Amino acid sequence: MLSYRHSFHAGNFADVLKHIVLVECLEHLTKKQNAFDYIDTHAGAGLFNLTADYATKLAEHKNGIGKLKPAAFPELVSYFSAIQNYSHSDTINVYPGSPAIAKYFLRSQDRAWLYELHPQDHKLLAKNLGGERRIRINQSDGIKGLSSVLPPASRRGLILIDPSYEVKTEYAQVFAAIEQGHKKFATGTYLLWYPVIDRQRIDLLDKRFKKSGIRNIQRFELGLQQDTSGHGMTSSGVFVVNPPWTLLEKMSSLLPKLAKALSDAPQPRYLCEVIAAE
Repeated sequence: MLSYRHSFHAGNFADVLKHIVLVECLEHLTKKQNAFDYIDTHAGAGLFNLTADYATKLAEHKNGIGKLKPAAFPELVSYFSAIQNYSHSDTINVYPGSPAIAKYFLRSQDRAWLYELHPQDHKLLAKNLGGERRIRINQSDGIKGLSSVLPPASRRGLILIDPSYEVKTEYAQVFAAIEQGHKKFATGTYLLWYPVIDRQRIDLLDKRFKKSGIRNIQRFELGLQQDTSGHGMTSSGVFVVNPPWTLLEKMSSLLPKLAKALSDAPQPRYLCEVIAAE
């Protein structure tokens, strides 16, 4: 199914959480001179114009990045720098997707593998981020393509998996991809984003991770309202396998502040937890 277009949702609260975690992982990898590989299984179009019709139709960014001021979040200076690199302005009018944020941190020795199956988004991705030998863009299924690039030649890597979950079997497929990928590349950092639309599916995903035998897993979640049925995404989260050692402490202090800034609920929801210890 190829109906989902992230352009309608770019910069929303789910993007904010996902990309803050992504930036922390990317920065950690760049602390060493050794090269690393970035692999994005559902890359999307790469860049999103927040003034375009598709973005203003739902205007989800207004309850996401639109509510955050850099001065109020000095701990997110790198996240805002990556965004402003594409807006070329203090006003955020272009929001970068995950592959564009990754490109901002890539050095000459690093490589990116970007997968996007949707024909129109693949074309936009190639236009927005193509033209460099260090960035490989593929119009193919990223979950299937993942096994072909693991382990990466650099032996250091960050893998982001964030499908639309339009097809309900994707919840099982993404876990299987990480489980199989970890067997080939146990030292890689894996980020799995998820939406909370049906809490039972996330609880099952959580149980799968806990029973997998994979060590060193953390989970972060942010919600704008309490779980409800039939009202779309109320929360979103990220599972992180082999996170940076600084991530849990940073997110533990940041998420209460972030939840308060983004949610109008009296008691905004957030979660920081260790799923499996090292």
